[in-house]
Amino acid sequence: MKSLGTRAEGARLERIKASPLWVNDRFQNVHPILPHLRDSSVPMPSIKDFMFGGERRVPPGPLPSMNPLSTWERKPQSGLRVTWLGHSTMLIEIDGVRILTDPVWGPRASPSALVGPKRFQPVPITLRKMPPVDVVVISHDHYDHLDYPTIRALAKTRVPFVTSLGVGAHLEYWGVQPERITELEWWDSCPVPNSDVVLSAAPSQHFSGRGFKDRNATLWSSIAIRSPKHSVFFSGDTGLTTEYRSIREKLGPFDLVMLEIGAFHPSWGDIHLGPENALKAHAMLGGVFMPVHWGTFALAMHAWDQPAERLLEFAPQTGAQLLMPLLGQPVEPAHAEAVEPWWRGVENSERPPSSATEGAVSLPASVQWPLD
Repeated sequence: MKSLGTRAEGARLERIKASPLWVNDRFQNVHPILPHLRDSSVPMPSIKDFMFGGERRVPPGPLPSMNPLSTWERKPQSGLRVTWLGHSTMLIEIDGVRILTDPVWGPRASPSALVGPKRFQPVPITLRKMPPVDVVVISHDHYDHLDYPTIRALAKTRVPFVTSLGVGAHLEYWGVQPERITELEWWDSCPVPNSDVVLSAAPSQHFSGRGFKDRNATLWSSIAIRSPKHSVFFSGDTGLTTEYRSIREKLGPFDLVMLEIGAFHPSWGDIHLGPENALKAHAMLGGVFMPVHWGTFALAMHAWDQPAERLLEFAPQTGAQLLMPLLGQPVEPAHAEAVEPWWRGVENSERPPSSATEGAVSLPASVQWPLD
């Protein structure tokens, strides 16, 4: 199955083996897991739990969203603007440069078009209508961040990719020319072509893999995006780590910090933040806090809106300034306002009988499954 991707070989594999993060034939987290992050007394959810367990894991109706096209036609007043397109997909506009993170337009976070976590919320805009971007950033190779049908579509363009070490093997296998791929190790940096914007890979506490035999064969990273005037942090997927202090010292301070809050569970608290630990991470990083990695897929057992509600509940205790826009709503961190919990109105709506998850990707025919 081509959507599984492929393993690195040749010069790419030699570079991987030379990395200090490559230990015993795999990448490893180098920072010790903080105490109490993983609750071993709570059993890992089973396949049955994922298929039938939990309550309110999917909203009863479509979430409110906006079409951002008309706003994107105007430059951001402050020079920095971000549009949440669902899960960890964001369009970041920073001093004239457009950066697309972890683009996922496909129908499932899965190697299959038929089984696996199905998106319950469409992307606010089709891939075909997206404006040209200057670079695509991929944090790691999990299905909800590295999406085969989306990459196959983007491979037909000329957009460059910046990603973690080893992930380029998947991109090249799916049709992206090698000269368009830049792979970074932690603390490596590269410029966005024809701009003053610099991308830097930084530590995260996670893992990688798309099949049964490629666990940690590629690196996972957080990403810092810096221009002479602004700085943004994107967590990718991660558990809590004190490395955030080093990240702020080396790559900050940050105007905007995007941290994952969804898909958390006590048994894997070391590899995902959840809202409480995201606030602890934010305390080390600073900046306006925009939560991501929620509101699109049911990837854990908690209610679909629990991450947002918990974050809103606990944020006043830390003094974090939150930015929680509608899907597709372009916002400028410099003009952040009080959070309006827009998601609460969804509970009073009903999902159509045909299910809003059917065809939710809103992709042009050339991007739909199957692509081969």
